[in-house]
Amino acid sequence: MLYGGVIQEHARRPRNVGSLENPDIRHEEVNPFCGDRIRIEAILDCHRRVAEIRFRGDACMISQAAGSILTEMIKGWPIEAIERLKEADLLKALEAPLRPARIKCALLPLEILQSGVASYRRLHAVS
Repeated sequence: MLYGGVIQEHARRPRNVGSLENPDIRHEEVNPFCGDRIRIEAILDCHRRVAEIRFRGDACMISQAAGSILTEMIKGWPIEAIERLKEADLLKALEAPLRPARIKCALLPLEILQSGVASYRRLHAVS
């Protein structure tokens, strides 16, 4: 097996794929090295916790799986916890070693989500 079972399962059957109507957070980026493109959208509740989250992208198996795993992982989390989420935490959740060249693919969804949270904070002057 080229990648672990968790990556393969989430790549075959990704969770939380799609778009949201009127999301509080919407951010999209492209990995310039491989062309992976992912957009993440989230709706926050009144306590700034993730009530709903979706992702969509034209991306490799690892980026797709990481987007699925990440969106499952952070449901219900406050934005402060998302800001503190470490790259190592997402890599651990993938449950498989990755070649160094593929780590950027795995971390793209996290970078997008954290950039989206930062944009949300700037837009809403949330401290």
